[in-house]
Amino acid sequence: MKKNEKTTRRDFIEKVSAAAGFGALMNAMAAPDANAMSPMQMPGMTADPPPTTKPQAQKRSKTTPTPTGSNKDFSSFSRYKPSYGGPPGSDHYCGKLMPGIRKSGLAPVPVETPDLEKLDYKMVRGAKEFHLRATPVKREFLPGTFIDVWGYNGSLPGPTIEVFQGDRVRIVFHNELPENTSLHLHGIELPVAMDGVPGLVQDLIPPGKTFVYEFDLHQTGTFFYHSHVAMQEAMGMAGFLIAHPRVAFDPPVDRDFALMYQNFFVPPNASIADSSLMDWNWHTINGRSGPFTTPMVARHGERVRVRLVNFSPMQHHPIHFHGHTFWLTGTEGGRIPDSAWIPRNNTLVGVAMAQDFEFIANNPGDWIFHCHMVHHMMNHMVRQIGPRIRPAHSAQAYQNQPLHVPPPQNALSQPEFAVPGYPQEMQGMMNSPEMTMESMMRVMMKREARGMRKHWATGVHGLMTVLRVLPDELYERVMNSNAHIEPGEIFDAIAQGRYNKHSG
Repeated sequence: MKKNEKTTRRDFIEKVSAAAGFGALMNAMAAPDANAMSPMQMPGMTADPPPTTKPQAQKRSKTTPTPTGSNKDFSSFSRYKPSYGGPPGSDHYCGKLMPGIRKSGLAPVPVETPDLEKLDYKMVRGAKEFHLRATPVKREFLPGTFIDVWGYNGSLPGPTIEVFQGDRVRIVFHNELPENTSLHLHGIELPVAMDGVPGLVQDLIPPGKTFVYEFDLHQTGTFFYHSHVAMQEAMGMAGFLIAHPRVAFDPPVDRDFALMYQNFFVPPNASIADSSLMDWNWHTINGRSGPFTTPMVARHGERVRVRLVNFSPMQHHPIHFHGHTFWLTGTEGGRIPDSAWIPRNNTLVGVAMAQDFEFIANNPGDWIFHCHMVHHMMNHMVRQIGPRIRPAHSAQAYQNQPLHVPPPQNALSQPEFAVPGYPQEMQGMMNSPEMTMESMMRVMMKREARGMRKHWATGVHGLMTVLRVLPDELYERVMNSNAHIEPGEIFDAIAQGRYNKHSG
């Protein structure tokens, strides 16, 4: 019904009500007499045709879903339990603008880069001076499995550089590689002579030589540094450069993590990454493969930011986080205005891209955080040659005694291989002979992993890690206490609800 029709009908009702009272109006509308003016005669009014039959109740199909839970509140958002937060336009929809526990107006929390160190600096002539060295690196992807790659300061990725908007930054760069190199600060708006592109803006830095990169930082966001020699990039030469605002963005976060994804091709029974191939069989997060990746740990109810950087040579990664909905809040270009934030639980991070996302950790538990490409969820994916077809023999033993290699197992003689498709086991994972009991202890005994289920590591491989959301008293036991914790003790307490619950 049009607006003017509604107004005319209201005028009609008011006139009749004033003349005959509300009861008379009802009678007139139900059974108008011959002298009454019908709605059809009123200017601008139309009358519905009289019903020909008695209205029938609509029959519900047996397959039509019936709404349930109509008495539940979906309009509010809780930092302590999964909740909706009202319509998509509301500030707290899926926790969008719900602040952290920290107050606004404070400096940002330091970024946490699991399994990586931060690079120290000294104030020299008004600048934060960092010393960065390009070096060969022997990185332990899994316990006992060392891969020869290149990085910075003996680390892959290199150590994290953490600075603030407005800083004067000086990076004294030392080339300790056997060949020329340069350094590019990815995403930073620099004076052209500081951009690090060999030939175009500077000469390559020879082995044993030093170059100084110096600039004033006016940006904030998730950036990174890397070699600008392509094959050196494929050898892993990258590291974080995190630029904080002087005052934390609203809504402030309580926890800030950064993860860098890389991949390499390492031939069977070799330890040196081959940068010339367009294939990859090892995947790492901050230089570790799952389950050797150190879990991230947050308190129940905190607002958490995770910064993702993909430095894989040519592999995109759809990163999925279980148990929570997050908001995409930043890219390698910096902070996204909140009007353009996107809710997700899976985000595609392309090569050389950064993505920041934030969420309220309102769902306690141990939550897998992983790439959804199936062949990225595995370690050392190679064809059926070498130690993988010789059970119970490590790659190292196979390398050291090439003349005493046990015969391979005839897998096709096993009855399960009679099924077309044969068993699709995740080869090279926790059933890898390299994962000895000692190796497993190094994975399981990390402080951040205490109290997880006894066999949790069997489901974490390749580009996988874990984000733990722990209620306060359990967080204190895991992170700040040396009390003995049995395997599965913390997980069971959460799964069975044996912890102090918040009312909010």
